[in-house]
Amino acid sequence: MLGTKLAFSTAYHPQTDGLAERMIQTMEEKIRRFCAYCMEYKDHEGYTNYWVTPLPAIQLAYNTILHSTTRKSPSLLEKGWNPLQPVDHLKKNLLTIHPTSKNFHDIWKKACDTASRCIAEVKEYNKQRYDKTHKEPDFKEGDKVLVSMLNFNNLKGPKKMRD
Repeated sequence: MLGTKLAFSTAYHPQTDGLAERMIQTMEEKIRRFCAYCMEYKDHEGYTNYWVTPLPAIQLAYNTILHSTTRKSPSLLEKGWNPLQPVDHLKKNLLTIHPTSKNFHDIWKKACDTASRCIAEVKEYNKQRYDKTHKEPDFKEGDKVLVSMLNFNNLKGPKKMRD
């Protein structure tokens, strides 16, 4: 009725939540680079101890840069415009499209349509790549399977007896 499809995934397996994992990886890389090269936040030994301070700047950078999948920035897709950055105030002939402008809706709609088309293309590409190597599991209900006990924390008794 709702058009849903049952898809199996492995517990505690980061590949099943690829979008979130990719964003976390990107943010970790940005924080690591910022902490490694930003002199204001280093202590006397050259290490950055307080990495929370630059988070708003990193978030602004992430939300205003073009993403490879959508070919648009997240701010543009969410709000319809990119926030001004400090460098934008230095430009003399800055063209800004304010949300109250006459053609704002058309520009925003076009950006969202382009992003949707790009997402569909990437989704189809990823599906084809996945289908080349993926094999459906051949077990059925009632079959015996091995289960890893690695993430079961609620078992009682000595560890020797549980392994």
